[in-house]
Amino acid sequence: MSTWSKAVIAILLAATVAVAGCAGEALAQNDLKIMAPAAPGGGWDQTARAMQQALVAEGLAKSVQVYNVTGAGGSVGIAQFVTTSKGDPHQLMVNGLVMVGALLANRSPVTLDQTTPIARLTAEALVIVVPASSSIKNAQERAAAVKADVAKVTWAGGSAGGVDHITAALFVEKAGGDPSKVNYIPFSGGGESLAAVLGGKVTAGISGWGEYEGQIKAGKLRAIGVTSAQRLPGNDTPTLREQGVDLVIANWRSVVAPPGITPDQRADLIALIERMAKSSAWLDLLKQKGWEDDLLAGDAFAAFLREEQTRVKAVLTSIGLIKP
Repeated sequence: MSTWSKAVIAILLAATVAVAGCAGEALAQNDLKIMAPAAPGGGWDQTARAMQQALVAEGLAKSVQVYNVTGAGGSVGIAQFVTTSKGDPHQLMVNGLVMVGALLANRSPVTLDQTTPIARLTAEALVIVVPASSSIKNAQERAAAVKADVAKVTWAGGSAGGVDHITAALFVEKAGGDPSKVNYIPFSGGGESLAAVLGGKVTAGISGWGEYEGQIKAGKLRAIGVTSAQRLPGNDTPTLREQGVDLVIANWRSVVAPPGITPDQRADLIALIERMAKSSAWLDLLKQKGWEDDLLAGDAFAAFLREEQTRVKAVLTSIGLIKP
């Protein structure tokens, strides 16, 4: 083989490696914006800011701006996102199981079908808490109080129809009460529901462990049970199931792009988020926050999202949160 031929092959090989390595890097030199469609302090806000931190730390984006749009479990945010960000591959929105239920409960004319699915990122068990001053010590006592008078047990959590609301209703059902009568007070973000529990405005709160962890460790809240199948790693809070309340549920969170982006732009975003989700910066953040790595990207995530919308609609209908 001639020297010239070897040189050509070397150039072609280098080009191939460069093309393979640049998937997701086409956007790396540009600014990204991530919408958290809820108030600061909640799970979507925390996820968006964790993405911001990991993307910048790993050099996957030049800069990342996180902004909040509150209201109706994400219904306000998604409506803004699909209209004002249409066709813009530098815009992303965090969402999750909470939004699926909230959009159904609010009869939103805008749905997740109008976005471009990118990837599911995390799963998180929920925790039920009471104020430290509460006489309720465990899930069995909470269940007994619910069975005695469902209306007297007030629950704080995320928006109506979301995973917190579903969990409260299912808890009532498992305790022998009428889930359609659950006394649930929705808030637009984890920070607001936390304030309601700490302020004694409700008798119990439901959220992701990460949102309540600080106040639990500070002794201001008492965790009476987690919704995972097994106890969380390094955490001695018992599961609801082991306390006789047969309820297991997890809150997943994901990221979507606007409608109207090209197939190549979608592929770049999927590659970018996959690289972020496999990075040491992101995995360290998952450990810090107690989130489970639940990566599912591209077409597989799109199929999952369709299935979840069908599943959640059936659950909400069965517990009386929406009409058939």
